[in-house]
Amino acid sequence: MVIFHGCTLPRGWERMYPNYVGSEAILASENMIFSQDFCDKEAFNACLHPFIRNAVGCMEYGGCFLNKRMNRDNNSGNIRRTSDTFQLATTILFQNPIQNFALAPNNLNDAPQLCIDFIKKVPTTWDETHFVDGYPGKYVVMARKHADKWYIAGVNATQTPLRLSLRLPMLEGKKNIALYTDSKNMEPVFKKLKLKKGNIIQITIQPQGGIIITD
Repeated sequence: MVIFHGCTLPRGWERMYPNYVGSEAILASENMIFSQDFCDKEAFNACLHPFIRNAVGCMEYGGCFLNKRMNRDNNSGNIRRTSDTFQLATTILFQNPIQNFALAPNNLNDAPQLCIDFIKKVPTTWDETHFVDGYPGKYVVMARKHADKWYIAGVNATQTPLRLSLRLPMLEGKKNIALYTDSKNMEPVFKKLKLKKGNIIQITIQPQGGIIITD
């Protein structure tokens, strides 16, 4: 299997080469270590990739940081501005058949357990994808299906809480759904919800935060 880094944009390689897995072809996550400016713009960039780069083909981004600081010991270096739930949401928003998550050894002990549990189970291949809502550079919500389970993920790049009314027909008939979101102090929160009539859910995405909905 081959994953290309430092390469040009893929164009149909998934169909031509059976051992092709994905291409970077993007200013990827390692730049969070090199540049505070890149960290500051992480949410903005994340709200562009699903519309532009990842719409063309597989995107090996290498994201999902759970360290607050961009070094191994989590005590110095550039500062991550986005929430943990934002990071989890990108594992669904950014599509590549093999996901390389940017975890550090300390995350196994200091990261919220719900984040570690989610990363262990999130699929990397998808049978169906739907655009739900969004605006390039501001916010994006997408739904992806793996086997018989739906994952809806969203992130917010603005500086204010984003309130959305999402119509989710793919969850028709589901009595209870799981929601990963952020508290006002940007801590990850997990809760169970019930869909309203018409498969509508009201959600708030915190600034530089994220949400995940699963059935």
